[in-house]
Amino acid sequence: MEDATEDPTVFTAHSLPSDPRLLATMTNTYLGTRVYHDTLHVSGVYNGACRATHRAILPSPLNVQLEVPAETGDQLTKTFVLDTNTGSFLHTLEGPSFRASQRIYAHRTLPHVMAFSVSITRVAVGNWPITVLLQSAFSPESPDLDLHLGPDFQGARYLYGHTLTPEQPEGSQQEVHMLWTPVPPALTLGESEEDQTWEFLTVVGGSQAEARACLTEALQLQAEGTLYTAHAQAWAQLWAGCGLDVVGPQPLRQALRGALYYLLSALPQPGVPGYTCHGLSPGGLSNGSREECYWGHVFWDQDLWMFPNILMFHPEAARALLEYRVRTLGGAKDNARKLGYQGAKFAWESAGSGLEVCPEDVYGTQEIHINGAVVLAFQLYYHTTQDLQLFQEAGGWDVVRDVAEFWCSRVEWSPEEEKYHLKGPMSTLDVPYLIEQLPLPAPSPVGSTCPSPGEEVKQADVVLLGYPIPFHLSPHIRRKNLEVYEAVTSPKGPAMTWSMFAVGWMELKDPQRARDLLERSFANIAEPFKVWTENADGSGAVNFLTGMGGFLQAALFGFTGFRITRAGMTFDPMCLAGVSGVCIYGICYQGSKLDFSFSEGSVTIEVKAQAGPWAPLLEAELWPTHTRLPLFPGHKVSFPLSAGRIQRSLPEAASSAPRVS
Repeated sequence: MEDATEDPTVFTAHSLPSDPRLLATMTNTYLGTRVYHDTLHVSGVYNGACRATHRAILPSPLNVQLEVPAETGDQLTKTFVLDTNTGSFLHTLEGPSFRASQRIYAHRTLPHVMAFSVSITRVAVGNWPITVLLQSAFSPESPDLDLHLGPDFQGARYLYGHTLTPEQPEGSQQEVHMLWTPVPPALTLGESEEDQTWEFLTVVGGSQAEARACLTEALQLQAEGTLYTAHAQAWAQLWAGCGLDVVGPQPLRQALRGALYYLLSALPQPGVPGYTCHGLSPGGLSNGSREECYWGHVFWDQDLWMFPNILMFHPEAARALLEYRVRTLGGAKDNARKLGYQGAKFAWESAGSGLEVCPEDVYGTQEIHINGAVVLAFQLYYHTTQDLQLFQEAGGWDVVRDVAEFWCSRVEWSPEEEKYHLKGPMSTLDVPYLIEQLPLPAPSPVGSTCPSPGEEVKQADVVLLGYPIPFHLSPHIRRKNLEVYEAVTSPKGPAMTWSMFAVGWMELKDPQRARDLLERSFANIAEPFKVWTENADGSGAVNFLTGMGGFLQAALFGFTGFRITRAGMTFDPMCLAGVSGVCIYGICYQGSKLDFSFSEGSVTIEVKAQAGPWAPLLEAELWPTHTRLPLFPGHKVSFPLSAGRIQRSLPEAASSAPRVS
């Protein structure tokens, strides 16, 4: 869906940002870096004890900059491109006689592999040699790893070692093994050659055998000439299966594409086996060194801000995030015991063990709303997938039960009121979850933590009631919450805040206020590569997946009105001011993949595929008429703009005749 000739999927510049934190990130599910950065991070590899644990720094062989001899530099045009279609970063130098380019990417189907290539092409008639320079300052050293050089393997250098300090005293030091193609100081296109490409690999594994096996696989693709094409085709396949776009302003379209690209970059290619998730941190895998971007720890950011988007497009990866919480349940139970409670208290900041690693005791102790976020993610997952195996056999029920036990041991009974009270929560996320289990007093009309006169609120809190927290509020109270808290919320707060205000105004059908609030989060997008910063002034974590997660939820759940419930997925679409159409494709719901698009006058739903014969037939029930429209695979159903619910097809469904194409 386009209303401009400019491509919203490709971000181009002729110079790099002066702040190196704002360089494009290259990540996959296992490895991450920023372009032209000397640090590489490996998923789940932390160094440092307890509250000092952080992502370990592995020196990066990818920090190589393409240059040309000084005598030819003045004639060249420089271009830097982040291409979200192919998941790659391209630096091009072009002049009258030749074009040289460097492509950097984190391989999509070989997650242990990162690569860059250099190409030289002769564009003018001639037979002189053309030379380009490769500037590299690689040094096999790390403040976090005891590293040693080992014997070369199949032409690659070998570096191996282990972390210096385990997270817990009884823990083991993690091994890292890296093989990489050595980089020469210069490359030359010969006199008789028209073009040539050189490829350089970096492979990381948890053992020598794993690193060697991954390198061998990459070299096989390289020998076939398909290393990059396999990567690019995987990205093309991913985009063909999911995405979102609007008929609207270019900055909004670019922001949506960029945010979804960076979030998908952190996840595995659907269907690729062997994925072990070590959690998603606010700055992703490209950040997290000591005292950088929350040190690579996992917060509620994963479960409340990123997870709903992932669940809609990639339920396999959503399950892997929940499995991370299952694996760290032991640490969560220890956290609860240390606080004097039963059950499990998930760490406000978690790393490998699930034990609390927040550097500040007060936050680790009092940020108990993480429990509500974790269980809400499990609830949304079950309603969306009906995956009982996770709960019955893979530990999901243990998480839900132990969190419930924590709440039960945390509340206090008031004989006078015959009510339970939860004292000292730091977020309204705690309250609605408890109300489903215990007779607690309801929040006040403007929420549970109404600010005092002159008090500034850091970020979205009470406005989370209604969405993403499934707590019913009347339109009057919802409006009052938004108005009161919009006036006192800090403009310096984190990026996800204003997206939640926008969702609230979309619920109340105010397209102009929703658009205004959504655009406030655009201040957190840094040009030219659409890197998000935590705060609007550029400070805080980068590349801030949490802010992107909130923004994407404003599109996926705000524009559409989607709400995942026990009975089905409700919808109530609305176009923002200046937006005349929305298309979301590749939505996963109970084994089906759907496209959902709408304009100011109509809605179209199409079931594109079903996962198998177990997937139930679906229907759309329209409100207030309760007209039921069967959603048959391969057919489009269109109807006038309306609220309703996508649900399992009910027996003896009677429907008016939809327009089917």
